[in-house]
Amino acid sequence: MINNLSNVLLAIFCSIAISSCAFKIVNRTKDITYLKADSTKNIAEQKLNVFAPRKKGKLENVFIFVYGGTWNSGHKSLYNFLGNRMARKNVVTVILDYPKSPAVTYDVMAADVALSVKWVKDNIDKYGGDPNKIYISGHSAGGHLGALISVRNDYFDKLGISNPIKGTILIDAAGIDMYSYMKESKFPEGNTFIQTFTNNPDSWKDASPLYFLNKTIPPMLIYVGEKTYPSIAMGNDLLVTSLRKLNLDPIYYTLKGKKHKPMITQFLNSYNHRYKEILDFMKKNNGEKSK
Repeated sequence: MINNLSNVLLAIFCSIAISSCAFKIVNRTKDITYLKADSTKNIAEQKLNVFAPRKKGKLENVFIFVYGGTWNSGHKSLYNFLGNRMARKNVVTVILDYPKSPAVTYDVMAADVALSVKWVKDNIDKYGGDPNKIYISGHSAGGHLGALISVRNDYFDKLGISNPIKGTILIDAAGIDMYSYMKESKFPEGNTFIQTFTNNPDSWKDASPLYFLNKTIPPMLIYVGEKTYPSIAMGNDLLVTSLRKLNLDPIYYTLKGKKHKPMITQFLNSYNHRYKEILDFMKKNNGEKSK
């Protein structure tokens, strides 16, 4: 369903010469702890990085990115490029780590991603971000976690806050209908998906954003690669169809010729049109006019 991106991203980074002067306008604050270690729950300390425009002025939009990696791998440092590029476009960007399978299930991951959003809500103004303009995005498994906490307010209810997410940006998101995927796949015990989602069909449904849609959820911008994995294409198609039945109108792009990994590596290009589309999506939801 999803492959580990780490080696691919590292190979790409090593092949690209990046001038240090390109990042002079970005303030980077790294390894901020948003979750302390808890040995009783087998959870390691979790940290995040903040990338902010150096120019001070009005509080800017906030973009939280959750990376993918089959729910069992990945590291925030691989996505510094995205933080730098978004910050240079005047968006305060947060890239976070989260606990992985098999140490924890998807539910703990989602709860901790929600906790990172609470940290952003409480602290991002110190970095020039507007706590009332928080957008969450994710690729692959990260898209699943971002979508899940966007549509299930109970993750924020447990933290004692209202859902602060103003919009959700999904980049080839996996796990939209985890229930159907797990039921059809019939994975054996010990499989990584069983470790992440358990062998309980009720858990599979609880893990599926598709079954929690309602008219109060944040607006969505959805990207899917034309040549992505069939389960991802099918899940996102169901998501878009279901949103439209609720008279919600997601912005939906199928990117011609794109496979799963290039759906995120395309953001290495600072001039990729996706950046403008994301900025326009934010402006639209903020009630601003696009240029």
